[in-house]
Amino acid sequence: MYSLAEENYIKSIYHLQQEAGKEVSTNAIAESMETKPSSVTDMVQKLAEKKILSYRKYKGVQLTEEGRIIAANVIRKHRLWEVFLVDKLKFHWDEVHEIAEQLEHVHSEELINRLDKFLGNPAFDPHGDPIPDAKGNFKNTEKKLLSELKKKQSGVCVGVKETSTEYLQYLDKKKITIGTKISVLGKEFFDGSMIIQVGRDQFFISQKIAENLYIQTA
Repeated sequence: MYSLAEENYIKSIYHLQQEAGKEVSTNAIAESMETKPSSVTDMVQKLAEKKILSYRKYKGVQLTEEGRIIAANVIRKHRLWEVFLVDKLKFHWDEVHEIAEQLEHVHSEELINRLDKFLGNPAFDPHGDPIPDAKGNFKNTEKKLLSELKKKQSGVCVGVKETSTEYLQYLDKKKITIGTKISVLGKEFFDGSMIIQVGRDQFFISQKIAENLYIQTA
């Protein structure tokens, strides 16, 4: 059993590791958690004593296998609750993140297992992120960022890297959601902007928009 603060740190470190592919610095954790580096150091030492992570001075922090499983369990609960909120309570995909942030700290394993079964054992959440199984295993899918596609390439939207309310609402305005087919009609190499086609509509999007959409090509 871990505290809410401990679980938030463990989850944050997991995500930072996935992005960096290596040990992460305490400064990176402080930025992610929006807190002081001194507070991060205290928590890192606490979690290291519990064998949740390893810390090497001047090198950084890395989760142990036990820490990885704890992180996957928190992520599993978060994403299952998002599915429940969208599919069963009819929340919109831009409304569920903050609520799921609270619900992910429920510690009843039986409740989460029943929730998973009730939802039909979903593999992905409403934002296209994979839901780990009860053992902490993630399902990998082949995908790339829309910004990586070239002119005349197309694919289906399978996820979003950015999940802020503003970004998701922008996608709604452009009728882009999970399962939407997107075709690249043109690309400006100067600034990375693109002209794309969604359904019958054609419009420009910025590089920032394209860098936060995951696409699965044929």
